[in-house]
Amino acid sequence: MPSIYVKEVGEFSKIAEYLSSPKDRQYMEILNKYGLLGVEALRAFTPMDTGETASMWRYEIGNDDGRLTLSFHNDNINEDVNIAVILQHGHGTGTGGWVSGRDYINPALDIIMQGLSKELDKEVRAI
Repeated sequence: MPSIYVKEVGEFSKIAEYLSSPKDRQYMEILNKYGLLGVEALRAFTPMDTGETASMWRYEIGNDDGRLTLSFHNDNINEDVNIAVILQHGHGTGTGGWVSGRDYINPALDIIMQGLSKELDKEVRAI
């Protein structure tokens, strides 16, 4: 029975880097776009008293061995408590009461994530 043998010779890391570089740049542009849109949405949806929590949203793009991630963070911390989290989930009071949370993060990001998903899907299919 006839056989076909394939043998690779050489080092291909430079060509692999060249071919993946434009793709990674395009994904980074998309993630930056939706990171900014997400921060804007979170600021708009955050319950306001002083506006401090709303003003402290930011995003980060991570790259762990080619796995890109987009995450949102809020830096309003008071006595080791993240205020954005207790606004979302609720919290106890010093007198034994309970303040109910308000789901504002999920609605703020739902539309953003749908757009991000569609745009990334379009890019992946174009490869």
